[in-house]
Amino acid sequence: MVKSYLKYEHSRTFGLITSASSNAVWTLDETGPNGPLRSSGTGRAIVGADEEVLCWDVKKGELLGRWRDGDCSAEVTTITRSQADPDICAVGYGDGSIRIWDSRTATIVMNFNGHRSAITALVFDESGVRVASGAKDTDIIIWDLVAEVGLFRLRGHKDLITDIQFLQPRANEISMATNDVNSTDDDMKSSLDYHHMGFLLTTSKDALIKIWDLGTQHCIETHVAQTNGECWSMGLSPDGAGCVTAGNDGELTVWSIDLQGLREATAQIVRGSERKYLQTRGTLYRQGRDKTLGIKFHPHGGYIAAHGSEKAVELWRIRSENEVQKALARKRKRRREKILAMAAEDDKSVGHPPDGNGGNENISSAHITEVIIPCVTVRTGGKVRSIDWGAGRASKNLQLLTATANNQLEIYSIPIKKKETKSESEPPEYNLMASVDMPGHRTDVRALALSSDDRMLASASNGSLKVWNIRTQSCIRTLECGYALCACFLPGDKLVVVGNRNGELELFDIASSSLIETVKAHEGPIWTLHVHPNGKSIATGSADKCAKFFSFEVVQEEIPGSKRTTSRFKLVHNRTLKVTDDILSLRFSPDSRLIAVSLLDNTVKVFFVDSLRLFLNLYGHKLPVLNLDISYDSKLIVTCSADKNIRLWGLDFGDCHKAFFAHQDSIMQVAFVPHNQDGNGHHFFSASKDRLIKYWDGDKFEQIQKLQGHHGEIWALAVSRTGDFLVSASHDKSIRVWLQKDEQIFLEEEREKELEELYENTLTATLEQDNETGEDKSEVAPAGKQTIDTLMAGEKISEALEIGILDMEIVEEWTRAHLMQPKTAPPARDAIFMAYDNISAEGHVLNVVQKVKAAFLQDALLVLPFEKVAIFFSFLRLWAERQWNMPLTCRILFFLLKTHHRQIVASKTLRPMLDGIRHNLRRALQRQKDEMGFNLAALKFIGNQIRDKGTKDYVDEALWAEEEKLDKGRKKRAFIDVA
Repeated sequence: MVKSYLKYEHSRTFGLITSASSNAVWTLDETGPNGPLRSSGTGRAIVGADEEVLCWDVKKGELLGRWRDGDCSAEVTTITRSQADPDICAVGYGDGSIRIWDSRTATIVMNFNGHRSAITALVFDESGVRVASGAKDTDIIIWDLVAEVGLFRLRGHKDLITDIQFLQPRANEISMATNDVNSTDDDMKSSLDYHHMGFLLTTSKDALIKIWDLGTQHCIETHVAQTNGECWSMGLSPDGAGCVTAGNDGELTVWSIDLQGLREATAQIVRGSERKYLQTRGTLYRQGRDKTLGIKFHPHGGYIAAHGSEKAVELWRIRSENEVQKALARKRKRRREKILAMAAEDDKSVGHPPDGNGGNENISSAHITEVIIPCVTVRTGGKVRSIDWGAGRASKNLQLLTATANNQLEIYSIPIKKKETKSESEPPEYNLMASVDMPGHRTDVRALALSSDDRMLASASNGSLKVWNIRTQSCIRTLECGYALCACFLPGDKLVVVGNRNGELELFDIASSSLIETVKAHEGPIWTLHVHPNGKSIATGSADKCAKFFSFEVVQEEIPGSKRTTSRFKLVHNRTLKVTDDILSLRFSPDSRLIAVSLLDNTVKVFFVDSLRLFLNLYGHKLPVLNLDISYDSKLIVTCSADKNIRLWGLDFGDCHKAFFAHQDSIMQVAFVPHNQDGNGHHFFSASKDRLIKYWDGDKFEQIQKLQGHHGEIWALAVSRTGDFLVSASHDKSIRVWLQKDEQIFLEEEREKELEELYENTLTATLEQDNETGEDKSEVAPAGKQTIDTLMAGEKISEALEIGILDMEIVEEWTRAHLMQPKTAPPARDAIFMAYDNISAEGHVLNVVQKVKAAFLQDALLVLPFEKVAIFFSFLRLWAERQWNMPLTCRILFFLLKTHHRQIVASKTLRPMLDGIRHNLRRALQRQKDEMGFNLAALKFIGNQIRDKGTKDYVDEALWAEEEKLDKGRKKRAFIDVA
């Protein structure tokens, strides 16, 4: 009989506050119809956390929401929020996909997939109906959120896109510029009805800054943004009149944007212009001399925040016009005094230069350092990865949100108005308003330990020990410790012992959250420790080439200043085992008979516990053995090494049962299932730096399952006593719980799934390569991307067309026969039509097309060969004639005409069909147009009536009476409503 196994699946993630790979976005508190919901005053922070998006209440440190798409395992790389609708967010992922989320319901509104690599920049336009995205593949794609399609792809940059911003001239400004500048041009069309798509400002790591005209879909201007290497970020002023680009060595380049020139350019439909719309105004330098990773203008203007990879955010203040003029006047005065002093030394009479226009000098002549001045440097608790301004209600203080690389969020308050006693050069004081740091570690988790009842989890890192409730994923205790390398619960689950890099054992009491005792156990780092199966002692292994055994004892100690004594728990050193090299791991056998020790010299030595006499020497690994474990029956020992291999040994004679290549990188830990309730006592797990956890059968020497989910090297692994779940910790700061399900899996099915995944990955990679080789690398290209989803959608449409056209022919034949012989029996149709309640062929094809997501439809239509396109036109003619889903019908028709234009023009058979489609389409669209016009007129009429009824006028009765007396002899005009 084929053996089955129970499946493990990812259940939950905790310990992660924010990922260093994504940015943080500040947003207001949730608002309801009766006011704010969960208002805390500091707003909310939306951050990326591996493949999830988390919404935090910064003041309370409470997790408000968790957004996750089960079909996406790629990590979040960028987040942006719509200004038109603050509850709509666009999230970019590492696989090149984009998802639009509704924060109120934590659901996906739509998703797009057009990039071949990770999204690096994402922005909404002012109206919130378009999104521009840039990625590592150097392409920029404009997405239409209303039609749910990609409009076009822009190419021109040679490296990853670092920032994107929309420049959208106002409609009234466009018309004013047109009437003022080009009112006499014959080539100019009427601009009053012309709606321009706007412009796009982009920067890239190739050190270029470009302006793109979205109306004509080409680049109209290119500049070298930075003089000393890459351009890493860009910030656009709220009014769009200027921007700042950032590069290496703390260099910030300030640019002015000629909005008036862009408005005139929108009016020039035919004639081009040599005018430069982007002018450099000067260069600023940050205090930090590393590359600048982020720049943000305050939404209300006046302040700029910039940061690199250090623990600081630098704030700059933009002076007002009066302040700049005063600074220029002071400079002129100092210069004049210097000239007068030099003239006095030379005994020359020099008159005072006129100072009539000194206060009204044009500030455009001022150097940029006179306009933008350093304000304050905010020191943060970790290396800054992302910043955002908190733009809530009007306040005297600025709010700055920072997300740091050490897994925490902080929000700072910076006063705007300085006290009168302070000088202008003295920076304002700032203070930390709130932070989110409790639900996670600052550094990588190096050790995990589960309590005996599997209810608590201890995680240890450099500087902190945290105890978690497994069921609620909440942090119960946080304790300070050294650089922890290993940890475990002591019997009773009230004490936790931690071994650190200084060779010390730290004993913590969970109930009192206190450090009971610190024992200097070794001269080198303590890499491993394990409690004896009888629960009365513990063994530690260190880099000082010895293993030490400590027994648990309760001693009576006198209370200082009194004769009373108190009980105290202590670790008492009993024995020492010296070996030839550093000890990396040790384990007691469950029967308490043996202890296995892995060494830095690639060997494993097995000793008797009672006499510490050598029993077995296990040779075979080519690199140091990093971890080992012994099965429940003390018959098997599994070892893992930096040589990427796992070896299974028998503890009877020390023979190697099996050695196999298990992972693509060093294997950090292995662990057997601790019991044999379901016959899985010889099953074990392995965790590696290749970000995978694998589940193995130790009897058949085969891989059962592969657990994917971590986005960094896996450092630690812990299996529950019952074997129902396991916990893993990774370099991505997350702690993940993998739960055993009731679903059964079979080895043959798992191998088939792996082969299918490999085939799909190879297929998509081949399609991308074909696209790259087939494209002419023009500046503008379609925004599509072939994926497995689009291929499957295309195959479904093709299958539906084949079945549908056959059914139509059968029905037409029966119809003709039925006219000749009314008693002719109905034909035998395809079973799929009978399953859908005897649906018509055209209805079935429409249902299949409607089920394809709008974002995938165009790419799915590209899969169809031309003979299927000709069949599709016959169905489009029927849909247009019966007015079925006219928006979808028009969209498919226009796309097919555009894509297959040459073949359609050359085909004589399609002409009469297209004439019929045109006739039916015009009639249907005219009917819809009339209906929409009627509805708009009705809505305007109803709106006017509601507005009139909702307006109340309050008048002075005395004045009203006098006006009535004056107006008695006058004849008034009457107004009526004509519907």
